[in-house]
Amino acid sequence: MADAADLRGTTSVRARRWLRRTAALLAAAPMLAGLAQIPAAPAAHAESKATGSRSVDVSITSLTPTAPKKSDTLTVSGTVTNDTKGTVSDARVGLRVGPTMSGRSAIDTTAHRTGYTEGLDGTEIDGKYAKKIGKLAAGTSRDFSLSIPVDQLHLGENGVYQLGVSLTGDTSHQPWPQVLGIERTFLPWQSGPSQKKSQLTYLWPLISATHVTARTDNDEDRTPIFRDDRLAKELAPGGRLQQMVALGKNLPITWVVDPDLLATVDAMTKKYEVQNPSGNGTRAGRGQTVAKQWLDALQKAVDGKQVVALPFADPDLASLAHRGKNVTGALSHLQGATELASTTVETITGVRPRTDFAWPVDGAVDSSIVDVATSAGAHNVIARSDSLRETGGLSYTPTAARQIGGGNTAVVADARLSTAFTGDMSKAENSTLAIQRFLAQSQMINLQAPDRQRSIVVAPQRTPTTSQAQSMAAAMEGLSGQWTQPMSLGQAAKAKPDPSATQRVPSTRSYPRSLRARELPTEAFDRIQETQKTLDNFEPILTAKYRVVTPFGNAIRREMSTSWRSEAQNATGFRHDVQTYLSGLTKKVRLVPKTDMTLSGRSATVPVTVQNNLVQSVELRLVLRSQQGNRLEVSDPQLVNVEGGHSQSVKFGTTANANGPVWVSARLYTPDGQPYGDEMLFEVNVTEITSTVILVIAGGVLLLVLAGVRIYVQRKRAAARSGEDGGDGEDAEEAHGQDEDDSEAPENDRCDSAHALVPEQPSDPASDTGSQSAGPSGSGEKVDH
Repeated sequence: MADAADLRGTTSVRARRWLRRTAALLAAAPMLAGLAQIPAAPAAHAESKATGSRSVDVSITSLTPTAPKKSDTLTVSGTVTNDTKGTVSDARVGLRVGPTMSGRSAIDTTAHRTGYTEGLDGTEIDGKYAKKIGKLAAGTSRDFSLSIPVDQLHLGENGVYQLGVSLTGDTSHQPWPQVLGIERTFLPWQSGPSQKKSQLTYLWPLISATHVTARTDNDEDRTPIFRDDRLAKELAPGGRLQQMVALGKNLPITWVVDPDLLATVDAMTKKYEVQNPSGNGTRAGRGQTVAKQWLDALQKAVDGKQVVALPFADPDLASLAHRGKNVTGALSHLQGATELASTTVETITGVRPRTDFAWPVDGAVDSSIVDVATSAGAHNVIARSDSLRETGGLSYTPTAARQIGGGNTAVVADARLSTAFTGDMSKAENSTLAIQRFLAQSQMINLQAPDRQRSIVVAPQRTPTTSQAQSMAAAMEGLSGQWTQPMSLGQAAKAKPDPSATQRVPSTRSYPRSLRARELPTEAFDRIQETQKTLDNFEPILTAKYRVVTPFGNAIRREMSTSWRSEAQNATGFRHDVQTYLSGLTKKVRLVPKTDMTLSGRSATVPVTVQNNLVQSVELRLVLRSQQGNRLEVSDPQLVNVEGGHSQSVKFGTTANANGPVWVSARLYTPDGQPYGDEMLFEVNVTEITSTVILVIAGGVLLLVLAGVRIYVQRKRAAARSGEDGGDGEDAEEAHGQDEDDSEAPENDRCDSAHALVPEQPSDPASDTGSQSAGPSGSGEKVDH
């Protein structure tokens, strides 16, 4: 951006060309000097500059103060290492102040230049500030520290000065003083505050990888199960996230937070389990203490600061735009993730965040990414200047805010400043050089157009390492306020755009191939939607929906996380585990397999058992259907409520119209009418009682009645004949016979009474259902297993 912004214009370009030509002409000087037997001056040894000035490795490990004032003393420390096979004699380390940088691109060029070039690298400062090393044997290293009052550097006008540390010495092949190694850095110099300071916004990201699985224990607390316990190390003293909070609390920054990280740490403050590396079983998590300490420190750090919340789990916007938007329903997750972000952050930190910012990976944008990013209510898109490039030939770096149409704003972060600390900052040399280069670039932005106040945004890598975070903090502390002043991201988005700055969003074809290669594939979004459909079908039957919907809803959002870009294989495994586990839960509610059965009679009941192995109760609708309704009719569907860990038998009434086998299907449905689980088929064999059998039974009953009547009539006739005989003896016999009749009559009466108690045979013999008529139609019976 604004590479044409050279303060010296073409003059410095011509000077560099002249120096290159001069160096080429001097290349022949050593040979001429040898012929004339004249000692060669150090300037005459240009032949060795390509290799000789790289003989000794010079590293700068510390430079303080990073942006000195005139009254300060500059201290430079480092190490020199002899990389040759010979000994260096009369070695000394000295400082060299080079010319001021002519623009931002000049800083880049100088930073990448190696080897010593006379004229470009300046002259060594007074020898009394040099450090004598003496002999430096092959392969050995020596530490050094140089201190010099800033006023002895003889710095002139405000600007970025090249500062070099060189080692001068003799070698056995070239026994004269020469520069054998040099390291360059930058010294920002400003004698007083700028007329108009740049307004600097530095994003401070709190983002981590996905740590929580979709699984929870079956206890009442729904104890979460973590993939690993790596997060505890990041939260512990000295860990990455602990350092981010500790360093950021005193810096003028804008916090950018993934709400999933806060929710995960909050879950760690309570009981949680961690999967064993083998994948079998879990162990107790041990990060409760560090999690509580970290959240407490975070709450204090963000108090009074602006907090920007990314959508929950930091979804990969570019992957959604390029691979997911054609998968039905994939984009709907973004809206839910945005809504969840606000409540999560505010609940945990007590600060109401802004959720109207979207941050694509590395700030790389195209038209499709902007469309997706703004579809969920984010009207500000954090881009980067190496993506939204300047095309108008501006001679300065413009303000970050750009109007890109549709009421949306692109907040364009400066690419050079944003990528300043992406390397290995664990090495003191790398960190020191990166800090000085960051300060130099930030000052140069101000020097480009000191009469224009501009808003500059820095969007660093999403997950800085501990050493990177420490370097970032050191650079921010080095901004003494001489040429910058802090500004929040919200204010930067509202800054007046530069009318000459580009507002055209790149096309989809311009998206970097290196980034596209690491996007989530289309199959990932297909799998995500498969899991969502399973969850949508499972939810209606649950009575305690929060036990399943919340963890699985979050797991689905985590499947789209930007963090998977560096873990493609783990991402696939995570999606598989979520779907497999959810499917396993849905199968805990099922119909118990039923064997074929026989119904004897026209009316009977058919029992079907529903089993629920979940912890919570479920509500379903059970439907029984006859495949031949004209032969066997089945009663209406029934609502079933089964408690957790129980089974329930539901009985359906049936009416048979014909004998023979009939296939019957049973299936569960959600309360809203969606099929649940697989259909179960079983055969019902109907055996009806025939009319011939009915006639035989009726004839037998009739014969029994007629026999009883005949016996009764015969006895009456016998008694009448006995009464017609005379005489005492006959009277006695009659009396005796009368006694017999009196004693028999009750017996006959009892017999008649007994017949009267026999139930009347039903006119429909099919009502005798045997063992299958166990209860009234439609009644429910609970069976605990």
